[in-house]
Amino acid sequence: MVTPERIALTMDAASVVVPGVEGSLGVLANHAPLMAELAIGEVIVRDAAGKETNLAISDGFMEMCENQVRILVNTAETSTEIDVARAQEAKKRAEERLAERRDDIDKARAEASLKRALVRLRISGRQ
Repeated sequence: MVTPERIALTMDAASVVVPGVEGSLGVLANHAPLMAELAIGEVIVRDAAGKETNLAISDGFMEMCENQVRILVNTAETSTEIDVARAQEAKKRAEERLAERRDDIDKARAEASLKRALVRLRISGRQ
């Protein structure tokens, strides 16, 4: 998994579940080649022993090819990387903007901000 700033995750995985724009998508070893657009949400990566690694991601793309999953996203954070106070503040701001219902507020942007904050809080275990 790669963001513009860093390699967020590299590991041998038995399965990967990603938030596709049309719903969750799971892939296992030897899956047919595919590409998918990703939405804000949670990526769940399981290793052969069943240990899960969960990451909060923003939008991006996933490619499954030659038995490798490549995920390119704008942001990716594990539970230990999430600034919980910042996510709680972002959630509060987004909820306030949406509650105002003013014409000058970018509703789509506020909804995306709220969704990112909620995913971060869920991954951090603080929701």
